[in-house]
Amino acid sequence: MGSISAMITSLKNNKRKRVSTFEKMKNFKEGKNIQITFDKKATSYQLKNIREKLSSENRKRRDKNIVIFVIGVSIIIYCIGFVKF
Repeated sequence: MGSISAMITSLKNNKRKRVSTFEKMKNFKEGKNIQITFDKKATSYQLKNIREKLSSENRKRRDKNIVIFVIGVSIIIYCIGFVKF
């Protein structure tokens, strides 16, 4: 029964009105450039604080990843050293 319902759904979807590519091109209007503006301005002091905060967060994240990597590699080396064939 699943194939019959899929066929019916396909027929319903094929009935819908589709917009042709030519109509889309005809209705396309050039010259409507959307300008993005920001009303809020950041001072140089705020930008410096943001830069420092981001760099400290990145440093902490990098240090954490290095520690996890070293611990993982040391565990793998430890396990390989004690596995006897």
